[in-house]
Amino acid sequence: MDNSKYQLETVATQFDWRDVGATDAGDVVSPIHLTTTHEMRAPGEADHGYKYTRFDNPTRDALETRLARLSGADHAIACASGTAAMAATCLSIVEAGDHVVAFDGIYGGTRVLFEELLADSLGATVEYVDATDVNAVDEAVTDETTLVWMESPTNPLLRLCDLSAVADIAASVDATYVVDNTFATPYFQHPLAHGADMVVHSTTKYLNGHSDSMGGVVLTDDKAAANDVAQTQSYDLGGTLAPFDCYLTLRGLRTFPLRMDRHESNAAEIATYLADHPATVQVNYPGLESHPQHELATQQMDGFGGIVSFELDATGAETRAVLEELDVFTLAVSLGGTESLADHPATMSASYLSAQERAAAGISDSLVRLPVGVEHVDDLIGDLKAALAKL
Repeated sequence: MDNSKYQLETVATQFDWRDVGATDAGDVVSPIHLTTTHEMRAPGEADHGYKYTRFDNPTRDALETRLARLSGADHAIACASGTAAMAATCLSIVEAGDHVVAFDGIYGGTRVLFEELLADSLGATVEYVDATDVNAVDEAVTDETTLVWMESPTNPLLRLCDLSAVADIAASVDATYVVDNTFATPYFQHPLAHGADMVVHSTTKYLNGHSDSMGGVVLTDDKAAANDVAQTQSYDLGGTLAPFDCYLTLRGLRTFPLRMDRHESNAAEIATYLADHPATVQVNYPGLESHPQHELATQQMDGFGGIVSFELDATGAETRAVLEELDVFTLAVSLGGTESLADHPATMSASYLSAQERAAAGISDSLVRLPVGVEHVDDLIGDLKAALAKL
């Protein structure tokens, strides 16, 4: 499939009900089907293909069709949250005693899921490696490895892995290769084109883009894998995405390309501003030439995203005081909405990790994460300038 930005813009903004076999009433906005059940023509016979909304729903089918096209995938499974998407994926692959290799920079919530679901409940072994070093991944995999899980860029330090190189390593031991592409989005990165078997997103973030719907999606070209995930999430877990949330995400996708362009341009300017500021000791943004993996980012990404994180030359208390001075940036967790947010990971998005776990993950008390929104960049930089002046 052509994944050019032109093609993505067309897929994101257009809609054709005939793609999901529903009645064509000329809608230019995807209709919402809130029904939980559908009438059958005769016992066990549903000509329209729908029976019960946990299994199939026309609005969810429309969203899955759109997300698959955006990602260059043959199949998409919409789930109730990003965590639900990860859980359905893992449970469809990992069995008791299996070996899992994961990027040590993955989102803390993913690590908790792995520890509690895979390690504690299933008895799988989860090994975390510095996947910025391809050799570390190669040395970690074994014949017992069934799952290789990457996240690129990572949350919150924006570290990258070589997607294609890791794909080769996973294939060498016949392991399923999954990439969490939430930060990059299908607009800036296509892991399936780099050899990933499956891709997951929290649609709560950029794909919905308006901070008003929670969801997740699993994408793959493998029909059997898609069926396994669908079986796990709809029949076993019941974690399907509700029709109204599907509708909201479809609504958000109509402005997806426009939003992503603005997120990226604003983030790039803010990263440059912070990199030159005397109060910062480190700025993490793949678009900066100072980023240790900037060259890799230019090779495997079509843009650098809308997240910037940075370390202040300050104590934890001083860092929190700076954040409390912000006005245009809203102090809140999550990301991907039109509004700019400021997050102090040590006390907010990564607060459920122990101090030792945060230290091991490189999350210090002076780290700040900025999911940059679509406001005017001069207002955002002015807000940061005023707050940093308090140091």
